[in-house]
Amino acid sequence: MSSPETTGVVPGSFEFQPRTRVVFGENAIERIGQYVLELGGKRVLLVTDPGIKAAGHAGRVQTIIEAAGVNVTMFDRVQENPTTRCVQACVDVAREAKIDLLIGLGGGSSMDTAKGCNFIFTNGGEMKDYWGVGKARLPMLPLIAVPTTGGTGSECQSFALISDEHTHQKMACGDSKAAARIALLDPLLTLSQPPMVTACTGIDAIAHSVETAVTRKRTAISFLFSREAFRLTVLALPRVLASPDDLEARGSMLLGAAWAGTAIENSMLGAAHSAANPLTAHYDIAHGLAVGLMLPHVIRFNSEDGHSARAYEDLAIAAGLVGTDASPVHAAERLAQRLEKIVRSTGLPHSLPDCGVPRESISQLSQEAAAQWTAQFNPRPVTAADFETLYLQAFHNLT
Repeated sequence: MSSPETTGVVPGSFEFQPRTRVVFGENAIERIGQYVLELGGKRVLLVTDPGIKAAGHAGRVQTIIEAAGVNVTMFDRVQENPTTRCVQACVDVAREAKIDLLIGLGGGSSMDTAKGCNFIFTNGGEMKDYWGVGKARLPMLPLIAVPTTGGTGSECQSFALISDEHTHQKMACGDSKAAARIALLDPLLTLSQPPMVTACTGIDAIAHSVETAVTRKRTAISFLFSREAFRLTVLALPRVLASPDDLEARGSMLLGAAWAGTAIENSMLGAAHSAANPLTAHYDIAHGLAVGLMLPHVIRFNSEDGHSARAYEDLAIAAGLVGTDASPVHAAERLAQRLEKIVRSTGLPHSLPDCGVPRESISQLSQEAAAQWTAQFNPRPVTAADFETLYLQAFHNLT
């Protein structure tokens, strides 16, 4: 195993306290009633979206929990990139049902909505009151997170990402009390993902592992999760795309996404996510695709920093992209090229014009990207002018 000095991870003090129990395995969902009882749940709010309900997952979970003698109320109106209005609607249902436990079932949007609901249901106020870290003064309800996509890693994070319905600004609301008590990872639940969801969430998981590996807040512990998450996801996603019923690869994506989420919890994200958020807000580009379009260019930008280049090298070696004799800069380039190849292999657009982004919008996008919270954690300082260069590269798809 590489030492912190060879990976570019700066040794130093850190705190690592896992808040979430991870349960992984085929048919693990069959034990969810047991876990609800262990956490003292009697009146559960099941938070999910229409697609998950249509796939039959929500009804199955409800049946399992009710068989354990627990009352279940379902909120099935989660929307992609949940807004403050969506969260408030969920809170209204929670109050009516007088719940004492939450379950977030679905992708990151369902889990974020459940967390957002938890903030307001237990502590009052509005979502903007919790924008930042540690602003919930009162205890929060237990949460069980059940991802049905191998993507966001929200099940292992204490943050809810909620968009202001008026400004479209994404608010990162974090508190240790908001973290799921249990993350229930059942690869069988991911088999129902549509191909585009599989591709976009998978790219997002890979991006999380890459960005967390180099942020200013990275630690020796967070890097272990980043590296293993990258190894799992970058090798498994092409397999899943080629053979959607490959359960072993599905499991690798699900577990890799969770470990990447754990890395985020301990190291945050960087410039690729800062650049992606305005693209999603203004042009409705799927988050995973937006990150995938920007990340290769951010890797090249960051690789001018020696620590970052060595961290990228370690990721590339772990996944077998290069040998141990590769230079850090060469390894970083191979890493960027592999990510570009994966995006192309999905059949999704691979340049900003393909996504309907006009050239004249780049200046505004750059200003907004520079103001994003995650930009401050990028290993190299990144200004609006730097973002303009990155957007132009993605616009022309330069390599």
